[in-house]
Amino acid sequence: MSRTDDPTVEIVLPGVVEPDGLQVRTRDLAAPGRGEALVDVEATGVSFAEQAMRRNRYPGQPRFPFVPGYDVVGRVTAVGAGVDPALVGQRVAALTKTGGWASRVLLDARDLLPVPEGLDAGEVESLVVNGITAWQMLHRTAQVAPGQTVLVHGANGGVGTTLAQLARHHGVRVIGAARPRHHDALRRLGVEPVDPSDPAAMDAQVRALAPGGVDAVFDNLGGPTLLRSWRLLAPGGWLVSSSIASVTSGNLVWAFLRLLARLALWNLAPNGRHAGFYDIWAGHRTRPGRFRAHLRTDLDAVLALLVAGVLVPEVAARLPLTEAAEGLRVAEERTRLGKVVLLP
Repeated sequence: MSRTDDPTVEIVLPGVVEPDGLQVRTRDLAAPGRGEALVDVEATGVSFAEQAMRRNRYPGQPRFPFVPGYDVVGRVTAVGAGVDPALVGQRVAALTKTGGWASRVLLDARDLLPVPEGLDAGEVESLVVNGITAWQMLHRTAQVAPGQTVLVHGANGGVGTTLAQLARHHGVRVIGAARPRHHDALRRLGVEPVDPSDPAAMDAQVRALAPGGVDAVFDNLGGPTLLRSWRLLAPGGWLVSSSIASVTSGNLVWAFLRLLARLALWNLAPNGRHAGFYDIWAGHRTRPGRFRAHLRTDLDAVLALLVAGVLVPEVAARLPLTEAAEGLRVAEERTRLGKVVLLP
């Protein structure tokens, strides 16, 4: 275990820059304050959020400069007043939204989630935000039942591969949209792949595979795919939108408000279909106790499946934290299955 007064190494996003514009900074951290825990980071990762933040395209991101990093896995090395001393030495994970690209972080002790010993840090990291997101969309939002059929856009990504495995374990048929270079890997996960490069042809293929429509669509793209996703639903089905990744220009706030308005309008349609936007942070301010309880319960369930060998995390690359720029490039190329992991 490291000294509690060791400095932290951080990756700073100074503004709208190319990946090479990221900066490495070393600074001292204060001792944990009341309610805080100091965590030595074992792994963090590159998600869509950091890719969007680099372009100043993520809703609610801080002003530049700041340290990105949506989640971390690590070990508690010190705690502040009001925190159980027994937490020191424990392995934990946390959602951070920003600040995770560092070798050491100060976190609210209430936000720490237990991680079993013996698990690979990179594999756990690939399942923190991705695993919670996939589990909650599948089981809490769409409440997909065994025997049903779902369509997953971006099935080759970190959330997509995790969602596909969780769904297959639950007895759900999965149709996954991804480029042909990923199809063999998706088939090994039990997914029936379709190619999104020709939208009309893809939709026709989905209809051939599920003539009555799919029971849920998990759409991380927004934009033109949203209406297509809605039209592919079976009566009573769920459209779960989780991002507007395809919107790359214009006012992002207005694009998001239009998306929410469209989903709300579709919910009024008299055909029993449902539409909603999934936000992993929903309730963290209005119902923080319930929010934290759900995070803990859902990550526990995901990591239990990892321990059991049911989930096989797809790690696209493992890179040193100081090579975060390369991590961004690898993630944005989208040529590898899964999530890029950074190791301090």
